[in-house]
Amino acid sequence: MDTSEVSRIQKYLRDLFRLDTIEVRQRPQKDDSSEVYIGDEFIGVIFRDDDEGEVSYAFNMAILEVDLPVVAEVS
Repeated sequence: MDTSEVSRIQKYLRDLFRLDTIEVRQRPQKDDSSEVYIGDEFIGVIFRDDDEGEVSYAFNMAILEVDLPVVAEVS
C-alpha cells in the first residue's frame, strides 16, 4: 500500500470512528497491508485485496479474552 492509500484509509477510519488518534502505518517489506494503531497501541492489520481490478480492504483485529471486562449477567 502506498503513502496515498494509507492516508486515505487513515482518514476514513478517523472519520468513521470519530477518533483522531487512529494511525495507519506502512509495514516494512509488506506492500499488501498496513498496521493500525490507536496512540501507541497496535490494534490490527488492514489487508489490501485486488481481485480483477476491484480493490477492497479487510481490517483484522484480534481481541484477547483476557482483555475483555467481566460483565455481570442479568437474569
